[in-house]
Amino acid sequence: MNESKIQHNESILLRILWMLLFLGVWHVAQIILAGVVLVQLVYRLIYGAPNGGLMNFGDSISQYLAQIGRFGTFHSDHKPWPFGDWPAPRAPEGEVAHHVPPAAQPVRNEAPKP
Repeated sequence: MNESKIQHNESILLRILWMLLFLGVWHVAQIILAGVVLVQLVYRLIYGAPNGGLMNFGDSISQYLAQIGRFGTFHSDHKPWPFGDWPAPRAPEGEVAHHVPPAAQPVRNEAPKP
């Protein structure tokens, strides 16, 4: 019985260390998300539609923050990335992303040199 209590206390202490580490990661991820939001806003104002890559990354990092929150509140025992998979972006529910067509390649009308 005493061994079980010692193991439980060790696992709680280890979890506290993980939670402190992910608390720091949480703050960094929030700053990154704020940057994505600002860049996306500027992009939207310039091009009239949001950037698809920023939409996907913003959704993934938002899900990542939610994973950290679930781990920190004991809702989940699964540690977030890098111990698990990075969250895949979901399909957008808002505006359609701005599509930039690939640049056309110029046609070369030159004859081969002898």
